Amino acid sequence: MVPQGGKSPAGVLYVVATPIGNLEDITYRAISVLKSVDIVAAEDTRHTARLFSRYDITVSLISCHEHNEAERAQELVGKLKSGQSAALVSDAGTPSVSDPGYRVIIAAIEEGIRVVPVPGASAPIAALSVSGLPSDKFCFAGFLPKKKGRQEKILNRLAGSEETLIFYESPRRLAPLLKTLLHYLGDRQAMIAREITKRHEEFIRGSIAELISEIDQRQSVKGEITVLVSGKAPSSESGDEIPPELAQEIETALSDRHISPSRLAADLAAKYRIPKNRVYRVILDFQKKTI
Repeated sequence: MVPQGGKSPAGVLYVVATPIGNLEDITYRAISVLKSVDIVAAEDTRHTARLFSRYDITVSLISCHEHNEAERAQELVGKLKSGQSAALVSDAGTPSVSDPGYRVIIAAIEEGIRVVPVPGASAPIAALSVSGLPSDKFCFAGFLPKKKGRQEKILNRLAGSEETLIFYESPRRLAPLLKTLLHYLGDRQAMIAREITKRHEEFIRGSIAELISEIDQRQSVKGEITVLVSGKAPSSESGDEIPPELAQEIETALSDRHISPSRLAADLAAKYRIPKNRVYRVILDFQKKTI
């Protein structure tokens, strides 16, 4: 904690979480730290200025975003090494968690500077807490890469996870994301969290297919989006069970030497809405039995 009524310890970098919507969600400690440091590095100084105005914070602001973070990191480390204290904030939530800040934190750690977290509101945790999905284990995947190849690699890996999966996405790409998740993960239970803590906050629950139908009926979707998907159901004692008709189709298809196991797995995964890596394992098991 920052000593009451005094300056923060010299040479400390505070990583401060800020509200994700409702400005009342900031903590007393965050306000105390932001008022006591020598400088605050913000993702967008205009955005942070509104927060400062609300809580009468007058500390000097500098920008630190994805385009100047490397340069700012060195500047901030210089100030910290000279004995000044600094706070790092993003537009909403926690810096470096799908937001700028990672390079600054790494640079400070490499110079032996003390880095202190000041926790607060978190969109993934807030959404998970009201999702109705298992919350004992979860995986925050953030934004999926835009390139199909990298998407496929990540989703094939996540398809076998029993943890609840959490994604970020922009409103205009929400429908394509849901259809991609349906293709790779199957029709699992899910939730869309929109505009968490804001005036138009909304939570849409149902299967992925039901969410696709709901979003397709809307003229537009606006706001910050978090998508949660239930993890893979625990495997039964008998191992991976598949529909009998799928097993028959695999056996028939394998007689055609012109189709690769990978291509066959992709085609059947899409047809039966079963994760591709699960189908691929079954195909390999069939191949071993016929050798």
